[in-house]
Amino acid sequence: MEQVQYISDEDKNVTGVIVPIDLWKEIQSEKETAYLLKGETMKRRLLEAKNRREGIPFNEACKKLGV
Repeated sequence: MEQVQYISDEDKNVTGVIVPIDLWKEIQSEKETAYLLKGETMKRRLLEAKNRREGIPFNEACKKLGV
């Protein structure tokens, strides 16, 4: 289990937490995914991309994007 540290004030009210960076990144990723899945269009696009079996090489995609 990741170690989470709680910060409290002088009245012992929890005012914040310190979490390991790996846990923080996981939380942020989950929040982003949840946000994207709120919209039906984006939800459909993400599911289509997840199930896609064809694609183009990364370098070719970068070229097309001008990156």
